Amino acid sequence: MSTSLAPRLSILWSFARPHRRTLVQGLALALVASALGLATPMVTKHVLDALGSSSSLTGPVAALLVLLVVGGAVSYWQWTLLGALGERVVLDARESMVRRFLRATVPGVTRSPTGELVTRVTSDTVLLREAAASSFVGLINGAVMLVGSLVLMGFLDPVLLATTVAAVVLVGVVFALLMPGIAQAQQQAQDHVGRLGGVLEGTLRAIRTVKVNRAEERMTERILTDARASAEHGIRAVRREALAWTTAWSGVNLAIIAILAVGAWRVGEGRLEVSGLIAFLLYAFALMDPITELSQNVTTLQSGIAAAERIRQADALPTEHTSPSSGEGTVPGARTRASGVRAEASGGDSEAAGDDIPVLELRNVTAAYGPDAAAAVRDVDLVIPRRGHTAVVGPSGAGKTTLLSLVLRFLEPTGGELLLDGRPYRDHAHADIRARLAYVEQDTPVVPGTIRDNLLLARPDATPEELRRVLHDVRLAEKVDALDEGLDTPLAAANVSGGERQRIALARALLATPDVLLLDEATAQLDGLTEAAVQECVRSRADTGAVVTIAHRLSTVVDADTIVVMEAGRVRARGRHEELLASDTLYRDLVESLRIAAHTGA
Repeated sequence: MSTSLAPRLSILWSFARPHRRTLVQGLALALVASALGLATPMVTKHVLDALGSSSSLTGPVAALLVLLVVGGAVSYWQWTLLGALGERVVLDARESMVRRFLRATVPGVTRSPTGELVTRVTSDTVLLREAAASSFVGLINGAVMLVGSLVLMGFLDPVLLATTVAAVVLVGVVFALLMPGIAQAQQQAQDHVGRLGGVLEGTLRAIRTVKVNRAEERMTERILTDARASAEHGIRAVRREALAWTTAWSGVNLAIIAILAVGAWRVGEGRLEVSGLIAFLLYAFALMDPITELSQNVTTLQSGIAAAERIRQADALPTEHTSPSSGEGTVPGARTRASGVRAEASGGDSEAAGDDIPVLELRNVTAAYGPDAAAAVRDVDLVIPRRGHTAVVGPSGAGKTTLLSLVLRFLEPTGGELLLDGRPYRDHAHADIRARLAYVEQDTPVVPGTIRDNLLLARPDATPEELRRVLHDVRLAEKVDALDEGLDTPLAAANVSGGERQRIALARALLATPDVLLLDEATAQLDGLTEAAVQECVRSRADTGAVVTIAHRLSTVVDADTIVVMEAGRVRARGRHEELLASDTLYRDLVESLRIAAHTGA
């Protein structure tokens, strides 16, 4: 084994290591099955010798039957043991990746195409199955069986063994030369499959845009470029494998022809019995089995190493840190913990905290989306009171979305700090912070599941009455009632418009009763009447908690208690609508554009 292969092999072994006891059991069974197989030609020789000497055939024939029955049982046991092990290895790898993806930071996950990440969980783990579960056992067993066959063949006739070894050496040299190229071709083919999955997933997600721009053929060609490249590398691997197998078969068949010729001569010379030649030929015919097992497992091992390396790349994804108090996943009791945090911040008086300490505060915060990227926000100071509506406005690229990403802790600041109830974010777990927040995205992606599943995402313990109330608040109760399956209608299959999806997301956020409701313009896709009703929900929420909105509509700006104007990543001005109209030219220009947009939308 070359030194360059050892680290790659250790990556594959890391998946099999937790199951090493089962692997040892599988190896023991494989060796027993091989030993029984190796014994068969010798017993056959005894049968032939008994025929020649007119001895009883009962013993040798009974021995052959025992070898057959026991060998079959052992092989069945080994097959099921290693097959189940392979499925457990795949399950462990998939579970590890899924957990890693969902616990990773948002920038870490979004850096790679979604389809490529899906490919690692699906097709790469299939390649891993046989490599991690049975290739180690197969390699050891194949090597033992090959050596055992050669030893027994040497016991029968050393001269014929020398003829056989020459053929085995030839096959080994060919495989040693061809295997690295096969592994490289297979890895390149799988890399292109991953890229294909990423482009295809993104294209299907944007299928309407593709069709409107008449780009079906162009996107097809872009996707098929990776498909063709994968096929090209796959064909290259197949050709090398075909050459290796052809050489192996030819080498073994050539050895058998030589064995027949030399063996017949030695039988004629009286140096070898006919039964010995037949037994030797049985070993020679069976010699292809360990050679096949070795070559197949080397090929499987190469594919598995490439897949294991791609799977292990998920371990490099940065994950969100958790504290001992954070628990796992979404916690129905988060509101209780949030109250405890407020009480701690105020020395035990949660009401005092509500009067004296803002729920959120940004102090001189600077942030960027990468170590070499320019700052998206710089030196931002912002206070979010416990009650009231704060609107954030600014031109494209001003840093509005980055501001929400910082508050939600999707992005960590490179300078300054954020505080929740007067305590720095670093003293809170991510889950504890988000238990106090609710967020409605402008594009409102659909979470897999039913309408009920989507609503219960933040509060799985909500009652049917609470679900009914929030649906009524966002004017969706009648729509849901009209569906055949009601709340249990799969959202992806329901005839739900973009505005209705947005209202489902808003209902989910209201159901969570957060301390801070974050809205990336939750009314952007609503008609005027529905928007008015939803705005009333937002105003009602602002009376009891904090609402922060990225504003794209004039109605949102006018109704806000505090308006923050951002430009080029900095806070330019803040105040009420009338104050900013009088004091800030950029705000006046923004309001004029919002007024035009609102008029056009009407």
